[in-house]
Amino acid sequence: MSTASEIVAAVGGADNIKSLTHCATRLRFELVDASGVDQDQVESIKGVMGAVPQSGDRFQVIIGGAVATVFQEINALPEMADRTPMSDADVKAAARAKARGKVAWLDAFFEYLSDSFRPLLGVLLGASLILAAGAVLDAFGVFDFQSPDKAAPWVFLDVMWRGVFYFLPIAVAYNAAKKLDVDPWLGAVIMGSLLTPEFIQLGSKIYPETGEGTGLFTQMIRYAETTCTENLTLGKEFCTVNIFGLPLQLNDYGGQVFVPLLMAALLAVVYRFLKRIFPENVQMVFVPFFSMIIMVPLTAFLLGPIGVWAGNGIGDGLAWLNTHAPIVFAILIPMVYPFLVPLGLHWPLNALMLLNIDNLGYDFIQGPMGTWNFACFGATAGVLYLATRDKDATMKQTATGALAAGLFGGISEPSLYGIHLRYKRIYPRMLVGCLVGGITIGTLSMLFTTGEVRGVTTEAFAFTSLFTIPVFNPMWIYVISIAAAFVVAMVLVIISDYRTPEQREATRRAAEKTSGEPEPRVIVVSDVETNQARQWLTALGGEANVRAVEPIAETRLRVEVADDSLVDAEALSRAGLPGLVQVGENTWHLVAGLEAAQYAEGMRRRLASV
Repeated sequence: MSTASEIVAAVGGADNIKSLTHCATRLRFELVDASGVDQDQVESIKGVMGAVPQSGDRFQVIIGGAVATVFQEINALPEMADRTPMSDADVKAAARAKARGKVAWLDAFFEYLSDSFRPLLGVLLGASLILAAGAVLDAFGVFDFQSPDKAAPWVFLDVMWRGVFYFLPIAVAYNAAKKLDVDPWLGAVIMGSLLTPEFIQLGSKIYPETGEGTGLFTQMIRYAETTCTENLTLGKEFCTVNIFGLPLQLNDYGGQVFVPLLMAALLAVVYRFLKRIFPENVQMVFVPFFSMIIMVPLTAFLLGPIGVWAGNGIGDGLAWLNTHAPIVFAILIPMVYPFLVPLGLHWPLNALMLLNIDNLGYDFIQGPMGTWNFACFGATAGVLYLATRDKDATMKQTATGALAAGLFGGISEPSLYGIHLRYKRIYPRMLVGCLVGGITIGTLSMLFTTGEVRGVTTEAFAFTSLFTIPVFNPMWIYVISIAAAFVVAMVLVIISDYRTPEQREATRRAAEKTSGEPEPRVIVVSDVETNQARQWLTALGGEANVRAVEPIAETRLRVEVADDSLVDAEALSRAGLPGLVQVGENTWHLVAGLEAAQYAEGMRRRLASV
């Protein structure tokens, strides 16, 4: 039985599944009746890192990086074919409807932020690792990572990761528009218009005295309508250009994330209004047309400057705290993150990191954040040690996958959902590791960093893994801090255990049970497989013509018949059999696929009943 089939059977079968969606590491089930779930069976399935029951009839299965593949395999199962499940949007709308009258608007707001960033997790992680590789080469003296005069090959290496962050506003606009049921490509092109070379070139200015130009970009064109002023406090030049008598403040929107979020929210209002006033037969032309001529100016003249100002204000506030009270800031970030990540509320802070890099050239949040991540991974390492010692094969598998995802990918969700949130003893110990890491990085930063830039900083958005350590500066402070957080959390979990005495006893009994004789395998046969088996028996000449059925290998059945002439190969093919081979007189092999054992059991039951 495949992993997908086992998961479906363990959650109560296809008929018990209302809907199925997934995030970066988890399958999200909305069930008819959650009491029909066998959680122990789910967690014993190969490839499953853990399971998390949730309120109502929701149930999550932690898979890790292979979640998208398992999701597709489940939807491809025969028993799932006739279902008409709720869409992801329907599931979330129903959940919000249940919460109305409480804080539904707040849930919807944070869900909007999360869903605008979550699909980008993979490319952000990929860019982060490319960036880390460049930093490692810099650390070994291969080339100067920060030099503006790098040779062409190293510039090309920069292109590989810079493209993700520079065009991030377009990707965020796409996801945000899709989340709000707006044509996502419409959101992408509206945001993209502010990233075109033509828009950037509007930041040119001609100096009458010299005839030379300056601006935000190396311009081929210079505009007399552009005027620029220098902000001595920020050390930046700000330009405006006269557009039909209206002053347009020019900003470089590469890497901005607040602007596309504001734009998509207003676009949703405009888009729905336009769809109401135009007949369906002309909506394809006029709704995008009017959306663009309304939203591009509104974004350029109003939403863009507002988003930049708001982001700068929040970033300046955090920068002030980091500069004037670095130890408070360094403790606050790692102590807050463990509660934000499980709720998906950490994405706004991630957006601020990107904004800091765009505006300041560096970010000061990721360093303290790394101490929380490594405290999380340290707790997982402690669980892995205990699981290995106690011969808990299931937890060992879960912890190994979660620790690998954390140390090499910087992803904490497999640890949180697969282990930490299931055992209430882990969180307090992990928080001690966060506290120690925060105090360490804050104290060392206060003693050994001076000037306007305090603390551990990085010039790139990086998932805090082992691979990205070289992008942090001072690196030695960062390494000591994350090591302290990791070791403290791991040691505390090992010393005091992550399980209650009852849970330890249950683990011991399970280990003794699995070390003895193997249990008989239970084969679950669905209605779909039973019906398929009946059709195949008919095509094989009927129940009276079939003498024996047994599964051989993983994908085939061996069938013995009384009369070969009664076997109808075409009828078997029409009934969904992938392949048929006659291997001898009165002996046939049916190529049935990964569910061969279920089909064999279904045919045997049919023969027995007749």
